[in-house]
Amino acid sequence: MMPEPNPLVVATAEPAILEARSWLDRYDGALGLPMDLSQAGPPFPPDSELLARIAAAAADPDTARYGPVRGESSLRIAYRDHLQTLYGGDFDPEGVTITAGCNQAFFIVALALLQRGDAVLLPSPWYFNHKMTFDMLGINVRPLPCRPEAGYLPDVEEAAAAMDQGVRAVVLVTPNNPTGAEYPTELIAQFHDLCRRRGAWLIVDDTYRDFRRTPHAPHSLATRAWPEDVIGLYSFSKGYAVPGHRLGAIMASASLAPQILKVQDCVQICAGRPIQIAMTWGVQKLDGWRDARRDQVFAASTRLTDALRGSGWTVDGIGAYFAYLRHPYPGTSASAISAGLATQVGVLTIPGGSFGPHQDGHLRLSLPSITSARAADLRSRLSAFDSLQRVHTA
Repeated sequence: MMPEPNPLVVATAEPAILEARSWLDRYDGALGLPMDLSQAGPPFPPDSELLARIAAAAADPDTARYGPVRGESSLRIAYRDHLQTLYGGDFDPEGVTITAGCNQAFFIVALALLQRGDAVLLPSPWYFNHKMTFDMLGINVRPLPCRPEAGYLPDVEEAAAAMDQGVRAVVLVTPNNPTGAEYPTELIAQFHDLCRRRGAWLIVDDTYRDFRRTPHAPHSLATRAWPEDVIGLYSFSKGYAVPGHRLGAIMASASLAPQILKVQDCVQICAGRPIQIAMTWGVQKLDGWRDARRDQVFAASTRLTDALRGSGWTVDGIGAYFAYLRHPYPGTSASAISAGLATQVGVLTIPGGSFGPHQDGHLRLSLPSITSARAADLRSRLSAFDSLQRVHTA
């Protein structure tokens, strides 16, 4: 008889994007090529010199050897310097760990800080991989509802009311996935004060930091030394368009570094060395290139908002990489709507149910690939979908 796998993993939800992509197998192509708005992959190529530097580093036999577990020292220092410029503080590079993507960074931090039976506050709607990670580790997730009428911002007073001694951490994702909401610096400071009073960790996921609309630093928690109770997460994948190379970062106090190191050594040992070596140059030299990609994404958000105006499909949240769309079919599950869009008109989205409770009225769309032509095509396909629904219900 086959032994049973880990019941915590068995009970964890299926990966949302993999499930959604299976729906496209039933699309007949009648309205043109599929329009994949499901995953937050950059549609633009990386900078050409960055690609050349990755290739050159990969051709060096030395990069085929194991590298430092915490990451290449040159990249750790370059990233520390970048953060010091951004926040105005003075940070120890020993607090920087380079990971194989930000999902891995999150998993490492969760395992380093929390144990089975602990609880976390997770604003809802949430990023599904965060919820999956906690479920696999046996960590209890307490949803912190974020509402469209409040701009999808979490309420610190609601958080305080939900935060008993079992809550060991609060997670904030800003700009948010899936809603695009940017949390004000004052709100993040209030959550930090709450965590300090209750003896909990504050995990701030800055994956989409490079696509913020506000010019100032994302928060004001690190104007001196990096706080001991705050962990910052970042993805090079989005800002530098290299998701296939898998590169992320953890910023924490140097006192926490030994615990992070233990987990990193078991999970990955080290991130890929060629991309680390090339990215050292990228962090130092590609600010202007990155800002131009940000402006491209901003333009896409304007195109989408304009295209959907008056369509019945309402943009409830938008920012950074995402639009959180309210569909016009109350009482119908978001999964059914998302599957119908994929199979009938070839538009791939992620249903709101993947992002937490009470989200069945919404779909998540990824913004960066929306050109003017695609925005018009999306409006046309949504209209075609609406027409099909009227026929089916007649």
